[in-house]
Amino acid sequence: MKKLLFYSLFLCSFINAQKNIPSYGAIPSQRQLAWHDIEVYGLIHFTPTTFEDKEWGYGDADPKIFNPTHFDAEQIIKAAKAGGLKGIILVAKHHDGFALWPTQTTTYNISKSLFRKGKGDLVKEIQLAAQKYGLKFGIYCSPWDRNNPNYGTSKYLAIYQAQLKELYSNYGNLFMSWHDGANGGDGYYGGARETRSIDNTVYYDWKNTWAITRKMQPMANIFSDVGPDVRWVGNEEGHAAETSWATFTPKGPVGKNEAVPGQANYPQSPSGIRNGRFWMPAECDVPLRKGWFFHTQEQPKSPEILFDLYLKSVGRGAALDLGLAPDTTGQLHSDDVVALQTFGIMLERTFADNLAKSATVKASNTRDKSHSPATLLDGNKKSFWATEDDVHSATLEIHLPSAQTFDIMSLQEFIPLGQRIEGYTIEVFKNNTWKKIYDGTSIGAKRLIKLDEPLTANKLRVNITKSPVCITLSEIGLYKQATL
Repeated sequence: MKKLLFYSLFLCSFINAQKNIPSYGAIPSQRQLAWHDIEVYGLIHFTPTTFEDKEWGYGDADPKIFNPTHFDAEQIIKAAKAGGLKGIILVAKHHDGFALWPTQTTTYNISKSLFRKGKGDLVKEIQLAAQKYGLKFGIYCSPWDRNNPNYGTSKYLAIYQAQLKELYSNYGNLFMSWHDGANGGDGYYGGARETRSIDNTVYYDWKNTWAITRKMQPMANIFSDVGPDVRWVGNEEGHAAETSWATFTPKGPVGKNEAVPGQANYPQSPSGIRNGRFWMPAECDVPLRKGWFFHTQEQPKSPEILFDLYLKSVGRGAALDLGLAPDTTGQLHSDDVVALQTFGIMLERTFADNLAKSATVKASNTRDKSHSPATLLDGNKKSFWATEDDVHSATLEIHLPSAQTFDIMSLQEFIPLGQRIEGYTIEVFKNNTWKKIYDGTSIGAKRLIKLDEPLTANKLRVNITKSPVCITLSEIGLYKQATL
């Protein structure tokens, strides 16, 4: 309730600034605005599957195989924080059905393992570590359960919903409840060892199942390939499309009014849908290594690759969800720790100093004094420059006190009023003439434009060429990518 009050006050603080400026299209909710602030988070996969050296567990592993003798939640969380991650989602139960907390819903859980002599609760340890180091916490409880004998029958839904209720009740305030579209197939199923198919349009009763989330964790964003709060970007490569809209209209199954996980219109997922029915920004998920679970023969992605993925996810108005895989000791491998730490340093050094902070900005049109172009450099997302109602194109001229060398430009719309801008160009003043260096479409929550090579200039121009309504823009930044 405290978080709801905070974000209510946060939104109320916009009232004066937004006065007489109508929103455009779908707009973000309080929980979605909080999600946009996180930008980079992690998804931890760690179950008996780790000890089997598999990507997907079949559901038949002996619980005693799960015995991470040096498990250290703080080591994992500190490495994540060093990498610039602001949140952690734990896979509390993957498709193998093994629950990492002492649930009352199934005997296939951590209490039957050797971990902490059967007295452990790995979900609680990760949650407390995240809390200690200031990271948001979320959970993923797979709807598919390859161990449960009731899966595929009418009895399973109550079991799954009870698992969610346990997780929602005992592990603090969650920023995300994560779901995917894995729905049925071959499994152990209590010893049946068979293939079970379900109708994923109705089997999980998502409308009522997600109503549990809304009631028990009102600030938890629900993620799936069809939202409803955050959509899957449509690939596991960690990037959104060059043109990226935060609005989306999921296509439901034939004869159904609402879309459900596993039924997404993936071709449109990377880019979103301009003027989509819902504010449903994209999450770009990608494992730090090749697979989601730890495998000795794999290596983590380099910091340079991670930084590029950051530009192509967060820098396209989406979020970067980085898969973390503890090894059989229960810790992140030293190679992973180093990769995360170096990536975090690159982020911090690159964006620590806005090279345009002392610039003067002139606008071809300004709505009023409270929406002046000076707000673009105040470092405050709550303030924004705006044009008059009938002005749908405008130019911003940025004058730097001295020439600066940069290769990244940042633009941010004021998204509480919607995603408005549809076209813009960027120019630099060189050799007494304006030269176009970028031609863009979407901006949204954040747009990071990486130039082909560093430029040195003291005068730039942003030409917003297309918007269906008056323009709002919150922040502008110039940065030089750090090299290590």
